[in-house]
Amino acid sequence: MAWRRGDRGTEVAAIRATLAGMGLLHDIDSVGVTEPETGSVLARTDAVFDADLEAAVLAFQQARGLISDGIVGPATQSALDDASYVLGTRDLSYIVSSPLAGDDVAQLQRRLGELGFYAGIVDGTFAGVTHAAVTEFQRDCGLTADGVVEAETLDTLGRFSTLFAGGDVSSLVEKERVRTSGPMLAGKRIVLDPGPSGSENPIRIETASGTFTDAELLWDITQRLSARMNQAGVEVFLSRPEAMIPTDPERAEIANAFNADLMISLRLDRHPNPVGNGIATFYFGNSLGSESMLGEALSGFIQREIVSRTELRDCRTHGRSWPLLRMTRMPSVQLVLGYANNSGDLRILGDRSAQDTIIDSILVGVKRLYLLDDDKHPTGSLSVNELIDYEQRQRD
Repeated sequence: MAWRRGDRGTEVAAIRATLAGMGLLHDIDSVGVTEPETGSVLARTDAVFDADLEAAVLAFQQARGLISDGIVGPATQSALDDASYVLGTRDLSYIVSSPLAGDDVAQLQRRLGELGFYAGIVDGTFAGVTHAAVTEFQRDCGLTADGVVEAETLDTLGRFSTLFAGGDVSSLVEKERVRTSGPMLAGKRIVLDPGPSGSENPIRIETASGTFTDAELLWDITQRLSARMNQAGVEVFLSRPEAMIPTDPERAEIANAFNADLMISLRLDRHPNPVGNGIATFYFGNSLGSESMLGEALSGFIQREIVSRTELRDCRTHGRSWPLLRMTRMPSVQLVLGYANNSGDLRILGDRSAQDTIIDSILVGVKRLYLLDDDKHPTGSLSVNELIDYEQRQRD
């Protein structure tokens, strides 16, 4: 269920209490009644989802990289639940079937990273990598190495906090992996993720080649991008068969199972207002101070190449904590090619030549990522045909 402006009840009171505790809601008259003995907030049945609460929800969504609509739906509620946890308020351990998640886990990951034990992304999920880091920390400190974060482990971690200050280890690890893999595209493993198919309300796009739905268009572009990458020696996997509709977490699991180097997701956006237009690219980044450095770099390379070679409006790159970006273990980007409701975007996206330009731009963006500091080509100048010829010659 979703909660929005005008709603009232105990659930609204709980939302108000969480946001007030974060300092995002200052008018807390309708948050609830404080219980004197425990200090906990008792939810009031008359709490109202008013304009102040809507503004606080919007601010929270923007900070967490969520869709900013002022409505507390499942994704926002899950993020609010995560935000309610502070390190030390509960024991943390690895539950394989249902990993714990919350801001307390993110605090733990950040601290272990500063001490050199954790090199993953600060995603707030207590999974296998976090468990291994905790176990290694406990072992080095002479504690019981069971991977459970309880009082003794927290006390030891706290003593180190005044002695060390670290940096973003995960970014250094990401960059080192790319550097050691070399500049050639041959042998790279990339998962391509065509956007959702089987929409209940498909949008039909008229092109010189015929009429396509938005899902069919994305599938066709993805297939052709796969073929183009194969020419350059890339090993390509698709996140789904054409007829299947996996969830975003399932797509992330598929990419992880392939042990891919990168994941690129292609989508089209929709909006009731047909004025909305342009291309945007998203990478993992959140308000917890963590982001995928290479995901951000890749999104920038692809975005700039497409904008420089097409007429699509530049809606820039943005960090988001969407499941597809957060749950993949490799740098991932979600590319929104345009708006399916905008005639201008559809005119460009329906043109076969423009589609080929977009496909080539994505390949160039990937190549730039692996060139690292050796990339001397101005944006929009790298010839894809020359790039593929070079890659093929190096393989022969």
